[in-house]
Amino acid sequence: MRIAVLASGAGTNFQSIIDGVESGKVNAEIAALITDNSSATAIERAKKHNVPFFVFDLKSYSIREDFDRALRAKLDELKVDLVVLAGYMKLIKDVKFLHDYARKIINIHPSLLPAFGATTHAQTNAFEYGVKISGYTIHFVDESTDGGPIIHQEAVDISKCKTAEEVRVKILEMEHLGLPMIIDSFSKGQWVVEGRKTRFVKY
Repeated sequence: MRIAVLASGAGTNFQSIIDGVESGKVNAEIAALITDNSSATAIERAKKHNVPFFVFDLKSYSIREDFDRALRAKLDELKVDLVVLAGYMKLIKDVKFLHDYARKIINIHPSLLPAFGATTHAQTNAFEYGVKISGYTIHFVDESTDGGPIIHQEAVDISKCKTAEEVRVKILEMEHLGLPMIIDSFSKGQWVVEGRKTRFVKY
């Protein structure tokens, strides 16, 4: 199974995927890292582990959808089976791209969706709101914002966290365990969408 990982920043979830592949826990080949940020630390991780990487600068495209089409063309060229958004800070807006890659793009979001969706500060929002339990969600990407069918969720007790940063770190630690596990599951079967729910069917 060939995967492409899209990341915009530090790439710690990307690193968890690399570690999973190299340890044999994730039955996949990382075809490429794709980023919209030429300064992303994720690039250094890719270099260290000999993963090809490509940078797409949004400012180079006059029309937003052209950016998505260029990204899609690279994914077509790479012939990937699964696209993983792991801290990728851009929405995919090209509808044809989303339709053609339906059920082939997954995203990880640091909250128990639908709570604190459609935000880049979900951990801070959860902390400031005073919730005791938060977590993360892995879902299929569709035309909505963080509203695609949910594949996996895990609750995290944040009741003892004193800062939003503690919340972020605690949730991220669990993401690093869950994301590689779910990616590996795609090599063993398929996630069937039934309405807003999903179920896993082994090959």
